[in-house]
Amino acid sequence: MKKITLQVISALVVFAAVLNGCGKGSSSQQLPILGRTDYKEVGGKVDTIYHTIPSFQFVDQDSALVTEATVDNKIYVADFFFGTCPTICPVMKQQMLRVYEEFKDNPNFAILSHTIDPDHDTVAYLKDFSERLGVPDNKTWHFLTGNKDEIYEIGSGSGYLVPVGEDKDAPGGYIHSGAFILVDGQRRIRGMYDGTDPKQVTALMSDIPKLLKAYDE
Repeated sequence: MKKITLQVISALVVFAAVLNGCGKGSSSQQLPILGRTDYKEVGGKVDTIYHTIPSFQFVDQDSALVTEATVDNKIYVADFFFGTCPTICPVMKQQMLRVYEEFKDNPNFAILSHTIDPDHDTVAYLKDFSERLGVPDNKTWHFLTGNKDEIYEIGSGSGYLVPVGEDKDAPGGYIHSGAFILVDGQRRIRGMYDGTDPKQVTALMSDIPKLLKAYDE
């Protein structure tokens, strides 16, 4: 039942991204703000409270501590994977490599890739994994490991709103979303894209500059 539920949620996440058009053809102000929304009254006016990514603390492939301060006021893309994944992860990483190559020299951009198998994907493993992929340092692309419960919580709980988890019946023993999640400088989710679909990743690459444009204004 858990496997079916996670697969349905994952499909809905990607479907919602498609319905939103992933911001395609929009200005940075018009990119959707995704996630739960709340409202509060302040001084007789109603303010909108958008869902934001909570504080976090993980370690990357160079043993550097990565927290929300690392991406403070940066545009970044997040995803979830595991090193022994026999299905979608290799495709996702090749597609994310396209994003990395395009934006790796922009100081206002980052990528956070979270392993969902931290017992296997140690710092040393992630260092080797990133180098074999063609990412020589952690300046832009951070491959993150840490406490499994905290990774799962920021994935499917209070954070990126995508399914991640263990499933003994799934290939490799884990199931996770293939989504690439675009996050703005205020840690709000601005788009979700199917990381296994080159057209969706191209849409992501066209939306990132719309958010980065704010740094040039």
